[in-house]
Amino acid sequence: MAEKATICKANITLSDMDRHYYGDLSLTIAQHPSETAERMMVRLLSFCFRAADNLTFTRGLSSADEPDIWLKSDDGRILEWIEVGQPTPERLKKAQGVAQQVLVFAYGRGMDIWWKNHALAIQGLSKVKVSYFDAVELQDLTKLAAKTMNLTISITEAIAYISSADHNICVSLRDMP
Repeated sequence: MAEKATICKANITLSDMDRHYYGDLSLTIAQHPSETAERMMVRLLSFCFRAADNLTFTRGLSSADEPDIWLKSDDGRILEWIEVGQPTPERLKKAQGVAQQVLVFAYGRGMDIWWKNHALAIQGLSKVKVSYFDAVELQDLTKLAAKTMNLTISITEAIAYISSADHNICVSLRDMP
């Protein structure tokens, strides 16, 4: 019998001063059985950096034909295809064929090798923008992972200041060189 996803709830008070987006988010996140707490939290943080009406988590790891997150227009067009991790250039090329913009929030062990091997191919894709999270800062982010999370997140100058009842951390989002 296949393992089921762990369902997590996140109640977030979000203030994104960079994009002038402010709101209270009630998110349900399905953590795939093979997904680490770090990856789930990176998906959550990526969602906050792109928060907008019609932004949704997809089936993610459960579906090869969908990104981790996408923003669709009211008529169903894909405005933003958002990948978390280290996708292949082929996947990103396919994504830019169906979306107006493709965003990658890279992170994780081996990211420098991934970028070294794929930078030229990815930089040649006109609709793709790659950013990354600092690995050291992400270690603290996993401390916030829980089945129920109540967080306050303020984003300014591409730095997320994240507070829970027990922790205060910051995570920087940087453009890939």
